[in-house]
Amino acid sequence: MKDNSLKGICEEITFSNFFKSHAKALRNYLYYKYGNEEQAGDATQEAFIKLWENCANVPLEKAKSFLYTVANNTTLNHLAHQKVVLEYSKKSPPKSTDTQSPEFLMEEDQFKVKLQNAIAKLTEAQRTAFLLHRIDGKKYHEIAEILGISVKAVEKRLHGALVELRKEIENLR
Repeated sequence: MKDNSLKGICEEITFSNFFKSHAKALRNYLYYKYGNEEQAGDATQEAFIKLWENCANVPLEKAKSFLYTVANNTTLNHLAHQKVVLEYSKKSPPKSTDTQSPEFLMEEDQFKVKLQNAIAKLTEAQRTAFLLHRIDGKKYHEIAEILGISVKAVEKRLHGALVELRKEIENLR
């Protein structure tokens, strides 16, 4: 029985289907958690490469867990560099070069920046859960599985995130 499940992920068709069904969710998870889209894409690709290299040792039913663990560890290895980049980006706000946009587009851009800053002020745990739920549309039990926490913990993180965002939005007015 083990031989069949181990052989399963090593088959190209199975691996290809597994990739298609999990790549986008993994990339989004890493992006939401660490805030760097390019790094999230690289870590996703690296995780799938490691899964392929270790397909003989990873049963199909544990492949998703292996994938998320490898991707998370890869990203954590680059965290020190990312902190420097994020600190620099906070100190120098993005410059708008579009001087011909209507006033409402400018106000919308300003609000987006303020909202992004408010989301960035959330704790990592709150931000990750919030973005997985609101942007990816993940259900609480899916977020709990991805993060390795209970559904109750997901509810608490989302509640905390909403409370903090409401406070920040009130301060923006």
